[in-house]
Amino acid sequence: MRGKPSETCAHVTNQPARFHVKSFGCQMNVHDSERMSDLLMGEGMTAVDSADDADVIVLNTCHIREKATEKLFSDIGRIEKRARQAGPGRGKPLIVAAGCVAQAEGGEIAARAPAVDVVVGPLAYHRLPALVTAARARAEAGGAGPAVVDTDMPAEGKFGHLPARRPTGASAFLTIQEGCDKFCTFCVVPYTRGPEVSRPLAALVAEAEALVAGGAVEITLIGQNVNAWSDGAADFATLLRAVAAVPGLARLRYTTSHPRDMNEALLRAHAEVPALMPYLHLPVQSGSSRVLKAMNRAHTRESYLETLRALRAVRPDIALSGDFIVGFPGETEADFEDTLSIVEEVGYAQAYSFKYSPRPGTPAAAMAGQLDEAVKDARLARLQAAIGAQALAFNKATVGRRTTILLERPGRKPGQLIGKTPWLQSAVIEQPGAKIGDLVEIEIMEGFANSVAARPLVPAAA
Repeated sequence: MRGKPSETCAHVTNQPARFHVKSFGCQMNVHDSERMSDLLMGEGMTAVDSADDADVIVLNTCHIREKATEKLFSDIGRIEKRARQAGPGRGKPLIVAAGCVAQAEGGEIAARAPAVDVVVGPLAYHRLPALVTAARARAEAGGAGPAVVDTDMPAEGKFGHLPARRPTGASAFLTIQEGCDKFCTFCVVPYTRGPEVSRPLAALVAEAEALVAGGAVEITLIGQNVNAWSDGAADFATLLRAVAAVPGLARLRYTTSHPRDMNEALLRAHAEVPALMPYLHLPVQSGSSRVLKAMNRAHTRESYLETLRALRAVRPDIALSGDFIVGFPGETEADFEDTLSIVEEVGYAQAYSFKYSPRPGTPAAAMAGQLDEAVKDARLARLQAAIGAQALAFNKATVGRRTTILLERPGRKPGQLIGKTPWLQSAVIEQPGAKIGDLVEIEIMEGFANSVAARPLVPAAA
């Protein structure tokens, strides 16, 4: 139940309000959270590191991960509990449910959790400040009525309504397209993010220039189907070359790509664009062509492997990453063995793996042959062990390499700094005088499961 007006509003009417954004899931969500923060800061609000200190809490959800909806409601329950324990002088913060779960569930979220004040989908978050203002007004009026809900998919798109980017550090995300037209049978993205929409080339180059002017050394182009981007005659390879040409940009990456959109022009870009890092995340989902057909993935095991062979022919040092789903409806032990064998054949530097979980409204949720959880658990454990062994082997194989890392954050111990190699490995160094954003020449000394240790090749600053 909502509290009395004095209890509910005491915490949300202080100006400027403090806000906290918690992001779930993919890099698109991380970027969306940054942009929602920009919007709220543009209204004079202040970001805080802890939800306990916030007047407005934004839960930016992802529908891809297992039990995503339940995780949202668990977080809402924890926020309510902390608010009650804080006492009447503190009051309840405004709670915003955002992202793909918000899009899929809409007003059902507020019906199940009356503590939620705003529900906003990923294509409408540019209206977040107005939604928060409306929720404040409702709270000040006694909290009567339903939550403020906006899950529209406006035709004009949100990007023209967003404020200028704030400095984001040495590495920055740049959304180039949203949505999906692939309709994989297990996936809700076409329903929560809408159809594929690409942003104009000129706007993206201008935003990349602004990011570099704000201190970015590396840019990662992101989208649900990033390599499906197009703008008239310009394809994704054209965009890569245009962004790579921005003065001051040292590194360029992209994610998440689809095997169907890995064309010859993109392969040439990997060979010819020096700023494009030797790393590719290319989800396969299964090693079984039979399962891939049931997933509607529009590629086969053989076509996927042929793409990787062509890529390695033009960029032999490339590191590969992927996504896998185990336990898809009808997956046999032989199908799963095909997945284990493709992992062995490819030799991933890292990969992400998940148990299949039905998403309401998707074709796979109604398929026959749903597997027992125990079978999925066992298969996931075997797959993750294989992936983990490959990641460790990849990191150990790079020992002795001399390369450059981009310093991104402090390490756990005093004097340590953590940077990323071109192959997206986390590398820990100690280099007095070095700072975040520096490119440092290093030699890799040790390889671990999730990182490497390195030594700087340039003497420390005096």
